[in-house]
Amino acid sequence: MGRKNWLFSDSPAGMHANAVMYSLVQTAKANGIDPFTYLRYVFATMPKLKTADEVESLLPWNMPR
Repeated sequence: MGRKNWLFSDSPAGMHANAVMYSLVQTAKANGIDPFTYLRYVFATMPKLKTADEVESLLPWNMPR
């Protein structure tokens, strides 16, 4: 699946962004969380955070159920 998606990465920064999103989605799935719900939670919560520890709390296994 990834190989076809990487065709649209025009720069190293774009490839890195794709890899981060792919990793987040797959990690959410591995933790039994719906990826869409998880990403909505992350994008709604992240702007409110200030420290690295707070950002780490957004990892899928720390998400409130």
